[in-house]
Amino acid sequence: MPPEPFGMFAAFGAMAIVMFLVMIAVDAVFLWLGARFAKIEDATFGKAFIATLGGLIISAILGSIIPIIGGILGLAAYLWIVKTVFNTDWGKAVIAWLFAIVIAIVLMVIIGIIVGISVMAAP
Repeated sequence: MPPEPFGMFAAFGAMAIVMFLVMIAVDAVFLWLGARFAKIEDATFGKAFIATLGGLIISAILGSIIPIIGGILGLAAYLWIVKTVFNTDWGKAVIAWLFAIVIAIVLMVIIGIIVGISVMAAP
């Protein structure tokens, strides 16, 4: 018996929500590590998760409403959210954000090298 179409849509919707939350959690880990590197006091994963979720939502809204400069305004809003959630200054917020980006890039390169080597080694 084939699956019911609405059941498949519900399954895909649930899977999309789970993947969205996983993406936010992974980004929050990077931001949390960046906040610890920036010496932000009381930096927790929960605060990083809230800052990442809020920053993503605000950046997406600003980017879609104001297409030309929405990206810049979204970045400024994201940094303001990091500053506010972690209760820190602008300098530490920028350092935490930059370090989170560096960690993500380094991890992607390492994973790319590992996957690339394993793909090249396959017969």
